Amino acid sequence: MIPVLFEIGPIKIYAYGFMLVVAFYSCYFLLAKDLKRLGHDTELASSIIMAAAIGGIAGSKIYYLIENFSRTIQDPIGMIFSGSGLVFLGGLIGGTLGVTIVLRKRKLYWLTFADVVAPLLILGYAIGRVGCFLVGDDYGIPSRLPWAMNFEKGLPSTTTHSFEAYYPWVDISGWTAGPLTVHPTQMYETILGLLIFAFLWKKRTSIVRAGSLFFMYLILAGTERFMVEFLRTNQKYLLDTFSGAQVISLLMIAAGSAFFLMKSKSDIPDPSP
Repeated sequence: MIPVLFEIGPIKIYAYGFMLVVAFYSCYFLLAKDLKRLGHDTELASSIIMAAAIGGIAGSKIYYLIENFSRTIQDPIGMIFSGSGLVFLGGLIGGTLGVTIVLRKRKLYWLTFADVVAPLLILGYAIGRVGCFLVGDDYGIPSRLPWAMNFEKGLPSTTTHSFEAYYPWVDISGWTAGPLTVHPTQMYETILGLLIFAFLWKKRTSIVRAGSLFFMYLILAGTERFMVEFLRTNQKYLLDTFSGAQVISLLMIAAGSAFFLMKSKSDIPDPSP
């Protein structure tokens, strides 16, 4: 865990912010390259990335504050200005809204550009999760697996006291008082995110129907988050089994599946003479 990468006098370079910068510049480079391939002005890449960055960060933070409402009430200033808060679903909603505004102003076809940015959405998320890992945020439930980790200076720290205070719904009855080792779910999502990115990036040059890559992204990203969420500390609301993030993930999967189902039906030949 390295919350501060390095210091130069009074200047501190924080891991979370640094990884966000890496994520956005990586996405900008690949987006500019792809827009050029498609015959668009690369200046458009700057507008899209800026809109996605502002909308994504704002959406992430808002969702994070709502998802951790009890902690927000206890320490609103600390929660608002903390280094944590890279919430995938809020970022997706906020980033999508920001990019949509840019595309509407330029009168560009939304589905076509949704396919262009789809691989980059999961890439930025995967890189951002490294930042969460370095600051000790968004880790999972206690585990004794060989690769389970202790974030002693995490947000919050992984101790029985912290879990009792912040995650009382997580069962830690089998653990003795003191430090806990937990699932490094941040790195699970980084690995899965990079695999999804590689798949979508390869498919981007063989798109048959506008929107297909974006809706494939919804299915894959929704499935990834739905599965990892079982190992996260988020409270389960639906049937005491599924968290709010899982409900939204299921909606993402359903939206993506509906897109391909409608395509399949449209491909069935008309039986009438």
